[in-house]
Amino acid sequence: MIDDFQGWARSHQARIETSLEALIPTAKLSPERLHDAMRFSVLGGGKRIRPLLAFAAGELSAADEDRVTIAAVAVELIHAYSLVHDDLPCMDDDVLRRGKPTCHVEYNEAIALLVGDSLQSLAFQLLAEYRLADTPQVQLDMIKRLAQAAGSRGMAGGQAVDLVSVGKTLSLPELESMHIHKTGALIRAAVMIGACCGNSLNDSQLKNLDHFAKYIGLAFQVVDDVLDTEATTATLGKTAGKDADNNKPTYVSILGVKQARELSEELRQDAYQALEVFGSAAVRLRQLTDYIIQREF
Repeated sequence: MIDDFQGWARSHQARIETSLEALIPTAKLSPERLHDAMRFSVLGGGKRIRPLLAFAAGELSAADEDRVTIAAVAVELIHAYSLVHDDLPCMDDDVLRRGKPTCHVEYNEAIALLVGDSLQSLAFQLLAEYRLADTPQVQLDMIKRLAQAAGSRGMAGGQAVDLVSVGKTLSLPELESMHIHKTGALIRAAVMIGACCGNSLNDSQLKNLDHFAKYIGLAFQVVDDVLDTEATTATLGKTAGKDADNNKPTYVSILGVKQARELSEELRQDAYQALEVFGSAAVRLRQLTDYIIQREF
């Protein structure tokens, strides 16, 4: 095991990048423009936090890294598809993502729509194609978990609520409910699917792990809202201040920056507590918790 967190993270980011390169169809394969756009939208950008969470959770169950890699790729493909669709003119209408033009700007809206569709279907193809768990039932549960996280009771549903909330004042519980679905569902799926690639955890451990993932998913969004207010477009790699400009409810608009930061710290402590049952095996999840809370861009 690489002792320092930065080394561990870089190693696994490189592993996931290599796997994405290999598993997304080459741009030389027909339809060339669609495959080129898929690769443009996924490769060479992003911090790969969801795959890192999957790898860290896999350490709790002594999961084979080859298994976790495929599961992590599937989660990252779902995440990338959501970003491509989120940037479309009919959604958030953004022109910058990960420091480069968004997919519909670089190509066109029709290609961007098809890129999202294709990345989503590729994610489930991979989950079905490779053996990722010790039993077929566990693997089916992994597929089901990712499908639920991406659908109307997860990420897509949260985005729908986000769209109808523009210009409205939400209560803190209403905002949390929206982000438990929009942002948190896929983060929870990454954690739980990564853990499922190894030895079975007991019900109490699974419950604690899911609680951890819920807290860290909310914390991720709280910090995102603070960064959207305080960071620059150059450091974020996407348009800063977009939520405020669009009059969207955020943790900052409801609580202010100071209280939002305090909330992120409370969520960090909740996440730590949920991991206590795992002892030293959860060291990478604790380090990722710190990274998510403390990140500056």
